[in-house]
Amino acid sequence: MTNLELQMMNFKDIKSKKLVLSCLFVLLSWFSFSQVKASIDSISIKIGAQVTYKIEVDTDTTALVVFPEGQTFSPLEMIESYTIDTTKKDDRYNLIKKYGLTQFDSGAYTIPKQKVLIGAKEFYTDSLKVEIRQVVVDTTKQGLYDIKPIIEVNKSAGNWWKYALLILLIVVLVGFLLWWFIWRVKPLTKEEEIALLPPYDRAKLALKQLDESNYLQNENLKGYYSDLTFIIRKYLDEKVYDRALESTTDELISRLNLLKDGNQIELSKEDIRNIETILKRADLVKFAKGTPDVALAEIDRNTVDIEIDHVKEALPEPTEEEKLLDKQYKEEQERKQKTKKVVLTVGIVAFLLIATLVGFGYKYGFGYVKDTILGHESKELLEGEWVTSAYGFPPIIITTPKVLKRIEIPIAQNQENQPKSSSFAYGTMLDVFNVTVNTTQFQSQPQGSESPEIDLAELSEKGIQGMEAQGAKNIIALKDKFETPNGAEGLKSYGTMDIPSLGSDKLRPAKFNFLLFTAENVLQQIIIISPEDDAYADEMVERILNSIELNPKTN
Repeated sequence: MTNLELQMMNFKDIKSKKLVLSCLFVLLSWFSFSQVKASIDSISIKIGAQVTYKIEVDTDTTALVVFPEGQTFSPLEMIESYTIDTTKKDDRYNLIKKYGLTQFDSGAYTIPKQKVLIGAKEFYTDSLKVEIRQVVVDTTKQGLYDIKPIIEVNKSAGNWWKYALLILLIVVLVGFLLWWFIWRVKPLTKEEEIALLPPYDRAKLALKQLDESNYLQNENLKGYYSDLTFIIRKYLDEKVYDRALESTTDELISRLNLLKDGNQIELSKEDIRNIETILKRADLVKFAKGTPDVALAEIDRNTVDIEIDHVKEALPEPTEEEKLLDKQYKEEQERKQKTKKVVLTVGIVAFLLIATLVGFGYKYGFGYVKDTILGHESKELLEGEWVTSAYGFPPIIITTPKVLKRIEIPIAQNQENQPKSSSFAYGTMLDVFNVTVNTTQFQSQPQGSESPEIDLAELSEKGIQGMEAQGAKNIIALKDKFETPNGAEGLKSYGTMDIPSLGSDKLRPAKFNFLLFTAENVLQQIIIISPEDDAYADEMVERILNSIELNPKTN
């Protein structure tokens, strides 16, 4: 063998050794970088019991590790995700992540492989098998009991009683003020009591009050004669001649003589002469500054007293017709007074109501006040007691004005492998307001095969076609990404349409929001249909959308 051949053989040998060493170093570096192992604490459990699924990762301290989250263990359901247990040894971490899994149907199940991200690389665990055993019940030893009846729960009273008490107090206060100032029979003042007396009694009482005055003691004859002549003139004005107060002395005396001559009053000439004398003397005192003696003034007072009696005696007795007219007049006056009180009361109450409505309308809006008084279905839903609950599995946490009721979905025979669906709803598309929540779980794929990707845009189109099949017309839809407050991402289709009215062939305008979310083997749908041009419904939709919580989708 030549030297050249020996050199060639040595070169090939060295090259092959380098290649083997390189592969060995790569494998060693890969295994030294990280290791992922999965295990379960039991391969056979009873229905509803928990199996603990553990993922153990051994990796470098600088590597970022992302464990699976959400319902990625289907057909088993994750009921709890424990915190990561971390142990450090030298420059490496040993991370242990545990999950609590369960299943409520008996059978043999395979937990699919789980994806673990370490840095930028993906690692998959082995799939594991677990058996779910039925719970055997010996009905001969185990007592069976009827289903317990539904227990009614008393709703909380709320704060309505406070508003009712406030309204009652206001009504009582207004009623008391109306009674006190309008309807109450008020005690008469002294002037009112005197005004209700007959003219004769008033004249006699006025003479008595004149005696109690200090006119004569102070020699104030002008004031004395003014009051004295007013008493006789007032009595004559009410009982004999209705212009006695504004007539001159000559005009009044002439009228008395005329009434005497016409036999309308049986008054003697001497009585007329006495009245004339007193009135002319009073004119002298008031206008010519005459100063009669005080004794003469007292005599004139007594003369007026006597003449009042004579005039009363001279007046004819009222006929039955006059008495009836007087009675009717009094009744008419009472009726007018009562009508006046009623009108005044109604006016005050109407003013208070209008003022209250205007005040509330200015503060809250006149539409809101109108809807509060007349009632509005959307407003009642908005201001009612809202309910926050979780529906389906994986759960959709949502806040709605009413509790969503389960909708039973019939399962066709010989189709046990079809997707499992659960649906909850309030109302239907024909109602004023409709909220529907759907959750669909697809069967897990065999080991080694990838789950088919769910096209949300295509499902959104099918959902819109479904609304058309139920009678919706003129659908205008827009699409946009949607993210829940806790970070779950999905697709939102929204827009307007015309839908049939309940019990009528006419269409009414409505709005819709169609939300779709997906995770591994799970599709979640939320449908909200509300009336158009309804501010209360828009506020409800906004509140519902802001309340949705799902498990965030794992990248």
